[in-house]
Amino acid sequence: MERTITVKGLGKVSASPDLITISFDLEITEPKYEQTMETSGRLLAALRASISQTGLDGKDLKTTGFSVDTKYESYRDKNNNYQQRFIGYTCVHRLSLEFALDMKTLASVLSAIAECEAHPEFKIRFTVKDPTAVSEQLLAKAIKDAAKKAETLAKAANVKLGAVQRIDCNWEEIHLYSETDMDMKCCAPMLAESSAPGIDIEPDDIDVSDSVIVVWTIE
Repeated sequence: MERTITVKGLGKVSASPDLITISFDLEITEPKYEQTMETSGRLLAALRASISQTGLDGKDLKTTGFSVDTKYESYRDKNNNYQQRFIGYTCVHRLSLEFALDMKTLASVLSAIAECEAHPEFKIRFTVKDPTAVSEQLLAKAIKDAAKKAETLAKAANVKLGAVQRIDCNWEEIHLYSETDMDMKCCAPMLAESSAPGIDIEPDDIDVSDSVIVVWTIE
């Protein structure tokens, strides 16, 4: 039976955010399907136009999800029994906007959203432009950590490491987002005022970790 050493290597990386992402939810409900689609299209166009006024390209507002469904509400009839009443058709347009980390641009975008008739719900997050580079650095550190541990074990056991037999790693997508939570919904209308102060924050670094399992033969 071939002798082996199996080691779990851990990698940790801290990356500074260089990209801002804003996720939008634009939800429209109208009594008729045609009205819903017309209103949805008009408000989406208004949102793109508002973003274009900030110096960004309105076409950078990308669709991440789209759905149309019927909407009902519950009510009690004269016998106090629950019934369903048709309200109309609801269209939900989920969108995403990305741009380089710049607080002046972010303030301009939030001001544009506040002035836009669409009034979408939105969420601000800070991430990195090149997640692949961070993932590669993370795996490299995990492999290096595994090799160091294996060498320590081999020396302590007075054996010599042979060739690597297998490497198992977690290929799931790593979520590279800063823990900085920025909630501007309550004061977005104030940002539309020319006298509104700018935004001066420094997003926290993104800390991620991952592991690999490496198997070596023992010579």
